[in-house]
Amino acid sequence: MAETWRQTEQYLAPAEHQFMPAGMYDSYPGYPLGSGKVQRGFDALAAALAENKTIILEGFSGTIWADFRERLDAALRARGIQAAWTCVDQALLPEADIDRLIEPFMGGDDPLFGTRFTGKPEDFFSVEGLKALSPDPAAQMNILYGCGASLAGWQGLLVYVDVPRNEIQYRSRAGSVVNLGASKPADAKRMYKRFYFVDWPALTQLISRVLPHIDFVVDSQRIDDPTFMSGADLRAGLSKMSHTYVRPRPWVYPGPWGGTWMRKHITQLTKETPNNATSFELIAPENGVAFMSDNLLCEVCWDFLQFGETQALMGKGSARFGREFPIRYDFLDTFEGGNLSIQCHPRPEYALKHFGETFTQDETYYILDCEVDAHVYLGFRENINPDEFRAVLENSFNESVPVDIEKYVNAIPVHKGDLFLIPGGTIHASGKDCLVLEISATPYNFTFKMYDWLRMDLDGKPRPLNIARAFENLCFDRKGEKVYREHISHPKIIERGADYQIVHLPTHPLHFYDVHRYEFKSAVEIRTDDSPHVLMLVEGTSIFLETEGAERQRFSFAETFVVPAAAGRYRLVNEDGNTAKVTVTFLK
Repeated sequence: MAETWRQTEQYLAPAEHQFMPAGMYDSYPGYPLGSGKVQRGFDALAAALAENKTIILEGFSGTIWADFRERLDAALRARGIQAAWTCVDQALLPEADIDRLIEPFMGGDDPLFGTRFTGKPEDFFSVEGLKALSPDPAAQMNILYGCGASLAGWQGLLVYVDVPRNEIQYRSRAGSVVNLGASKPADAKRMYKRFYFVDWPALTQLISRVLPHIDFVVDSQRIDDPTFMSGADLRAGLSKMSHTYVRPRPWVYPGPWGGTWMRKHITQLTKETPNNATSFELIAPENGVAFMSDNLLCEVCWDFLQFGETQALMGKGSARFGREFPIRYDFLDTFEGGNLSIQCHPRPEYALKHFGETFTQDETYYILDCEVDAHVYLGFRENINPDEFRAVLENSFNESVPVDIEKYVNAIPVHKGDLFLIPGGTIHASGKDCLVLEISATPYNFTFKMYDWLRMDLDGKPRPLNIARAFENLCFDRKGEKVYREHISHPKIIERGADYQIVHLPTHPLHFYDVHRYEFKSAVEIRTDDSPHVLMLVEGTSIFLETEGAERQRFSFAETFVVPAAAGRYRLVNEDGNTAKVTVTFLK
């Protein structure tokens, strides 16, 4: 297949971990499990399966099943094993029936937004069709494979084939995968909308069901070089991780406003992209976590951790958020780039009614770095006239006329360490020459763009605007002095010691999370108070994290990591003689 199976300039995550020295950002982290836990290659996988009569290959949307079958079958044949293969797709409903099933969730002709699927994975299959799938009693080995294979009720060895969400998107752009129940690829953006609103909500339910029973899990992002581990080691690793620390595997993508800060500071990024706009540092529906053994990496999606260790990970947050991790960290890089679109996000009731999201995209901007003249757009000018503003925006869209945005929206100078508060309904955008750490609620797809500086997307096509949706959500009372008073965090030192201080960066009353910044020369001790903590070293070279039950772990500048609620207490140790500054985000 060569490189026809993925369309991107981004590097494929390696099977082997590369050691990064102190202060160097690690793009491919792994949680150490000890020796002998991760294996590599189809030959090793065939050897692990060889003694079993019946095998069920369950997996996630985006797996290239035909290629996986061909490679595993060749490895089995090399061991003298003739397998009878059965694809669960035979039991799918007719495509027209599936289209009718998902139509209420696809948002019609809206290019971006749908509603979260509320059905079950079984809804895509014929009950009779699943019952009709049966092993061949005369076969040396029977293998049932495909998304939903576990629904057929076969008894045998259960193998889960996973693929990271970013790779699913790269594969969809190349047309090498299809949506659940689709016969052929569609436009990549429409495929992603269907993944997000339909496929992923349906198939993550299967992860929850099969996790206790998985015999092996396979990381299939490298189609010719998979890694895998036993289900027992997976579950033990998730348990240990949920009581110590988690470092998600980040991923980066370009955008029309993207910049150069990440390219200069993160050495493992490709230089082939036009820029780097956004990094998914911790966005639970999109990130994975990788386990490491003998330097081999085996990545699984975040859902394995979220579903397998909900209470340990979430603590008191599980009552409100259930199996959704609520806090998001990501980068917006506009260094030598451009302004983001002028935008807002939905208010909570709108997000629930229109998108099925139980909480909304409430954000903050933490300024990790900036040039001296950088600014953000935040809130309206005191004399804002909503009708005039809408007319100007619509005229700009229809006639391609520039808008003097600063006539309507505040342009506020920024400095390193500032925190800007952006609950749903607040007009905002990062200006150019900023590296923004978005400390936010997890929903991340619901941006209503009103003005995008008349520019094209990277594919040369206009970016969709959402003026009507924005005006259904904008809070026009967030203007003038109120913005400076209520939407810019005013730091306060709440504790001070010999060589440390704790700075409270208060969030907006509508935010369900809060932010502290620990500033210290030597070490600090922190209690989780039954909430997950999301952390980043925002100033300094590197720190060590010490938690009970795990070896001391180093984290470098700008790396995101999570200390689960169940850790109880942890200690941060500064590896640098200068003051380290660490943001800690937690549930109120």
